[in-house]
Amino acid sequence: MRRQLLGLLAGLVLAMPAAAQDQAAIERVIRQQMDAFTAGDVTTAFDFASPGIQGLFGTPENFGRMVEEGYPEVWRPGDVRFGRLDQSDMGLWQHVFVTDGDGQIHALEYLMEEIEGRWRIAGVRRSTMPELAA
Repeated sequence: MRRQLLGLLAGLVLAMPAAAQDQAAIERVIRQQMDAFTAGDVTTAFDFASPGIQGLFGTPENFGRMVEEGYPEVWRPGDVRFGRLDQSDMGLWQHVFVTDGDGQIHALEYLMEEIEGRWRIAGVRRSTMPELAA
């Protein structure tokens, strides 16, 4: 029993740095895609999307148009802050808080997919802002 417990604890400790590395890499991908949108470089932004998203939109221009019209806070983000990284049956969800040009804060969740060692964005959904304690 003691040996099993030690093995479990060792596994958890070894997994922690990998999770931190994954989160840093995921945050980098999201930020780089937003930087590409800000620069008007939809081709580079499209490269950060998963094959499923690329197949859905077909071209970088179609993808860029959808983001510009549907997610203007991502198209031209102001301040970007990263929250927790959650695991679900669908995969890893990175919580992101984006302040738009009007000062409005938007809560988003990015579904991430790792393909051949490279993180890609497989979807984005709006979320509710967490409640703050008074």
